[in-house]
Amino acid sequence: MSSSSILSKAATVASEVTLLDRDRSILAFNERVLDWAYRDDVPLLERLRYLCIVSSNLDEFFEVRTEPHLVASQRKDTKGQYSVGSFARLSASAHDLVSRQYALYNDTLLPALEAEGIKIVSHGERNVAQRQWVRQYFEREVRPLLIPVGLDPAHPFPQVANKSLNFIVRLGGRDAFGRDNPVAIVKVPRVLPRMILMPTKVSGGKHYFVSLSSVIRAHLSELFSGRDVSQFSQFRVTRHSDLAVDEDDVKNLRTALRHGLQHRHFGSAVRLEVSDGCSDYLSAFLLKQFNLPEQAFYRVPGPVNLARLTQLVELVDAPQLCFPSYSASYPTQLVPGVSFFDQLKTGDVLIHQPFESFGGVLSFLREAVNDPQVLAIKQTIYRTGSDSELMDLLREAVRRGKEVMVVVELKARFDEETNINWAEMLESIGAQVVYGVVGLKTHAKMMLVTRREGKQLKRYGHLSTGNYNPRTARLYTDWSHITADSALTSDMENVFVHLASHSRLPKLNRILLAPLYLHAKLIVKINDLAEVAAGGGEGRIVAKMNALTDEALIHALILAGQKGVKIDLIVRGACMLPAQVPGVTDNIKVRSVIGRFLEHSRVFYFRKDDHEELYLSSADWMNRNMMRRIEVAWPVTDPVQRQRVIDEELVAYLHDDVDAWDLLPDGTYAHVKQDGRRKPHGAQNALMNRYSEPSV
Repeated sequence: MSSSSILSKAATVASEVTLLDRDRSILAFNERVLDWAYRDDVPLLERLRYLCIVSSNLDEFFEVRTEPHLVASQRKDTKGQYSVGSFARLSASAHDLVSRQYALYNDTLLPALEAEGIKIVSHGERNVAQRQWVRQYFEREVRPLLIPVGLDPAHPFPQVANKSLNFIVRLGGRDAFGRDNPVAIVKVPRVLPRMILMPTKVSGGKHYFVSLSSVIRAHLSELFSGRDVSQFSQFRVTRHSDLAVDEDDVKNLRTALRHGLQHRHFGSAVRLEVSDGCSDYLSAFLLKQFNLPEQAFYRVPGPVNLARLTQLVELVDAPQLCFPSYSASYPTQLVPGVSFFDQLKTGDVLIHQPFESFGGVLSFLREAVNDPQVLAIKQTIYRTGSDSELMDLLREAVRRGKEVMVVVELKARFDEETNINWAEMLESIGAQVVYGVVGLKTHAKMMLVTRREGKQLKRYGHLSTGNYNPRTARLYTDWSHITADSALTSDMENVFVHLASHSRLPKLNRILLAPLYLHAKLIVKINDLAEVAAGGGEGRIVAKMNALTDEALIHALILAGQKGVKIDLIVRGACMLPAQVPGVTDNIKVRSVIGRFLEHSRVFYFRKDDHEELYLSSADWMNRNMMRRIEVAWPVTDPVQRQRVIDEELVAYLHDDVDAWDLLPDGTYAHVKQDGRRKPHGAQNALMNRYSEPSV
């Protein structure tokens, strides 16, 4: 059966199934993250950190997801995916989540922190010595950088950058020229820290902080000599920040993106946050200025940017209030001091990050850079971070005369500038830098090393479900696969050539590539299992991913489940498939695991009677991954290695009753209940215990 007929049949069977709302599902994911901030078994500073993570996630949600809803509501659209109704529902859910955040912050976390000697001291609570120190700090560090702007025809409302801290002030009296200009704006520079630790001499040896907004608020009137500050509020506006570049209409994508980055901070407004004490006069003034409806207005009882409290967490030296430090083991399959190229001749190596160290990947690249027999290194770059040992190693490879080709994805959201800088640096020293295929993001994670061995050239490859970023490799769960398998490395070579030359891609041996084959192949595999189950055989699917929103794949899964395939899906974030709906998706279970580390690995398991297949992948089951990105999925063919992934990534998570949530038929999530007859099992905790470095 062709993939098109499969799609048609799946869509027909599932046509009456109402899929879950994607944006509401994203907010539900953040509710599950927020649950960690509620948990008494989580160390206090980590609870605050989770609160900050939710705030940061919400910022990105508003920056990327809300504009079409807002635009539709302003046009008064009543039908379609984006409408007045969709914006109202989305706003109600977001307001509820924000209210829960601030209630937890004010009623639970702040008192608990104060009990531990950690306090954000307001102006009214400061003693004489503390007020004097704050004044000195204001005069020395803050005031020289502030320029209050009184609004009048010659001084219109200033450009306010995305997510920046600002104050709006209502003034009494007249200005120096005798005019009645009642409103002024004070923009707060981003270079100033948002949380300031008081010195011991005024804190009594405790961790006492002042917020930057409190410092400015205490001395706001001094910025307006001769005027009365009658009303004021801090405020922050969130702007639509998804870069849109017509790649078919630009001659130089890098130049166009760099130009676009200059305007990102000033896109259309989508959310306005003010202090809860903001007057109706000032809030109405701001809403009119940013052309926003009441539903986009958030009055918050605390700082307008909770994410900035991460600075407090980093400044407090209290290990007892943080997670116990975790030291990942060196990859168990690797022998330190023995050449990678020798070890790989005996079999592939799998590294389960962050339980095993990403240092194994860096060691592989480092050996390749230093080995005079290595002639060429090819690599994809999506998110590496601004300070990257990996990029330094590539630079050293160029210096040593090796051929270095790097496929840099310039459009990695919110990492565009970093990647442009890396691309320019590598080009300047002689590396070959390409930017993939016009209209497609290169999201695949691949590194290919070509080495001379006698009279032959031998390839060694690294494939990963995660980015080449040493920092996130300590925080995200991912799989790295290092191989000398000629079938896999030949495929990798062909993909690199395809990305650089745009030549026709030959038939690949092992790798499933998006957007060419991956989507259709997954649907064929799902459908094959459906036919097996319909004929009385056993079909089984277990898939772990970050998001499930591709409707064709969802419909294929629903059809397979209806034919008898047993399906377990481990989906960290957004999931549009309604699970366990009686008579519709009885055979499909969906769970989400939110743990200390961010679940990031993509693993797809298919079993047809006794025949097993398991794939690792860079791709989530989202339309953008399948149709608008270069993605790879590749099989783990060694039975021992495959069973290891099954045990650690699928079985362990399906038995988790500590950090797991089940998706209910109504689209809500319920925390998995523990069985009192056995010891609680948290998959991440178990893996940390298995792989942690032994104490010396």
